[in-house]
Amino acid sequence: MQIAPDDLLYFINCALDGMVRIAEELGDERVNLRPDIPGANSPYAILYHCVGCTNFWIGGLIAGRQVTRDRDAEFQAQGTVAGIRQAVRALQKQLREDITHVQGDQPLAYPDALLPLQAWTKQQGVQHWRQGKALIHAYEELSQHHGQMEITRDILMHQGSHASQK
Repeated sequence: MQIAPDDLLYFINCALDGMVRIAEELGDERVNLRPDIPGANSPYAILYHCVGCTNFWIGGLIAGRQVTRDRDAEFQAQGTVAGIRQAVRALQKQLREDITHVQGDQPLAYPDALLPLQAWTKQQGVQHWRQGKALIHAYEELSQHHGQMEITRDILMHQGSHASQK
């Protein structure tokens, strides 16, 4: 089975662009707010995590770029809409290059980078995944978090001043 890189990038970019639109809709005054729900994340933190996650899975594990990542810190990140938009646009530009390296049936470029992730992932044996599986997982994460941001936006709009800046 073959999937054209542009076909996959189309859907990756749809998810990223949708999350940027949500951040723009919320504006700087609300993008860093968290719903008043235990463990909830701000829209900014969710999108910041998506940039880190995508750089890690596609840029590092597939394309072989050296990627430094602090996953826990991603969920505490705060910033401006302009800043996260710029980060997403830089990621989208880089993905055009990264995606050209994908060979779906080949092993990951840095499988040992996945060993520390065993502590939080539900996936078993991720260090043995092939590039195609990792690429689909990266898109899965973006799709999931796009939906999470839609729900988070709706909650924040409903909660108004009851949302948390924590």
